[in-house]
Amino acid sequence: MRASLLAVCASVLLLGTQSGCESPADKAAEHSLAQAADVTTCRAQAKPVSAPYASGFPPTWTFPPRTTVYHAEDSGQEGTIVTAITSTPFKGVLGYLNHDAVHAGFAITEGETEAHDAEANWTGHGFRGRWAIRESSQCPGETVVQVLAVKRG
Repeated sequence: MRASLLAVCASVLLLGTQSGCESPADKAAEHSLAQAADVTTCRAQAKPVSAPYASGFPPTWTFPPRTTVYHAEDSGQEGTIVTAITSTPFKGVLGYLNHDAVHAGFAITEGETEAHDAEANWTGHGFRGRWAIRESSQCPGETVVQVLAVKRG
């Protein structure tokens, strides 16, 4: 089931759209990211996974301070989804991904921001992908971060 979700997400990501509004394909990719792991885990209970997360995930990807990566799912050519929780507030995570990650070489190609969640497609360092962030519904003041990465051929 998870492999098929990754395949759908990767396919949607690779097709992409160029509009400023979230397309049905982008919504499907966000849904697939949300289904990849339990997003109700709070940082205090999150058990970190070791980096590197998979050969299909950029080793130079950075996460905001106070972030625990607790799930990584590698499905080969379909991509790798990494799920994390951070005690950095939503706006801080958004700023980090829009500035620090971009300065680290991960250019945003399109995205959308709402009051409590945001997502964007990105490319860099031989990879392309999509990140999605949302305020945690279970952990006040925490933010869920999910990143899909697909190695560019």
